[in-house]
Amino acid sequence: MNYKTNFNFENLISNSIPDLIPPKEHPKPKFDFGVAYPDPESIPISELISSLSLGLEEEGKDLAYYPHPDGYPPLREFISSKLSKERGIPVSPDQMILTDGSLESIYMLSEVLIDPDDVVLTEKYCYSGTLRIFKRFSANIIGVDCDDSGIIPSDLEKKIKEIQRVGKKIKLLYTIPTFQNPLGFCVPESRRIDILSITQQFQIPILEDDCYVDLNYEKNNYPSIYSLDSSKSVIYVGSFSKIIGPGTRMGYIVAPDTILEKLRIVKSGGGVNQFAAIAIHRYSNTNLNRDINSRNDILKIKRDAMLKALTQYFKFDEEAKWSHPEGGLYIWLELNPKFDLLKLLPVAQKHNLSYQPGTMFHPDSKIGKNCARLCFGYNQPQQIDQGIKLLSELITANPDID
Repeated sequence: MNYKTNFNFENLISNSIPDLIPPKEHPKPKFDFGVAYPDPESIPISELISSLSLGLEEEGKDLAYYPHPDGYPPLREFISSKLSKERGIPVSPDQMILTDGSLESIYMLSEVLIDPDDVVLTEKYCYSGTLRIFKRFSANIIGVDCDDSGIIPSDLEKKIKEIQRVGKKIKLLYTIPTFQNPLGFCVPESRRIDILSITQQFQIPILEDDCYVDLNYEKNNYPSIYSLDSSKSVIYVGSFSKIIGPGTRMGYIVAPDTILEKLRIVKSGGGVNQFAAIAIHRYSNTNLNRDINSRNDILKIKRDAMLKALTQYFKFDEEAKWSHPEGGLYIWLELNPKFDLLKLLPVAQKHNLSYQPGTMFHPDSKIGKNCARLCFGYNQPQQIDQGIKLLSELITANPDID
């Protein structure tokens, strides 16, 4: 029998799939302020090649075996030492799992903790990739008000009480306290302690995303929230994406044993790519810290170029404001509420200019039309100046966006 009609999968798709737009390949326009690329010219290509070559000579035959389910042990040992020395986190290699980037860590934890309609607290504007994951698990995402120093403790406590009053269950507070994405702030130690005190009082765990901490241009020290916690209520996520390259797809999660056991159950595909882990481990043990310093010097020049261009082409007043981050890859631009940078984006893209509108970072995807996240890692300083000038001109030339 020959059926000529195409098979219909529509009535077979799981009801758990959220109504979200699938991610697409990132275009690379001339002025790319949209995607958080590190500086492409500083990717340590020759060092990674030699590191991989050495690793394969020493352990290449081990690729015949399936990797450790928690990830390549020597790389976990390196991370353990790095966290202890630099972040005040004295954990053993057995207290972490390597993942395919920090987003897999967050996805795994969400699968372990979140049931539909559970509440997840975040900063008012939060990394869009994390928001997509929380929405994937049908979480009720509530944004907490922030200022230039991060989450405002009084608003955090207020929202927790309001949520608990109506009988909702709060599963975690997700925060990027150091060089936050997209707002760029750093939470001072005293406020980290206040936030931790509140979450401990209400028995709410913290998911601390620390994947930008090494992009520290001003060399100010901000202790990890994990290091300030004595109750083992903090889960910690890190990544190599911003200090080597997003293409490495290598991150890690540190958690209490109870959570680690559940994470091992939901981790898909076994251990991480052993091929990549071998190269990252050899490179990290020889060149990583030196190269982080040199790349930060490059990124600081680019950050300063964008700040200078914003000052030159925008007037810092009630019409336009922007952050002055001490590190990371982002500057947060906020225009007068009458402007609509979401509406302007297709116009900008036709002029080979990209940015990400503020709506991408707000839990309800409707607030922040007058805001944009501007990434300064990809373009060279002269291009940054040209791109910011173009953005200013497009805003002026398109009065229909207000």
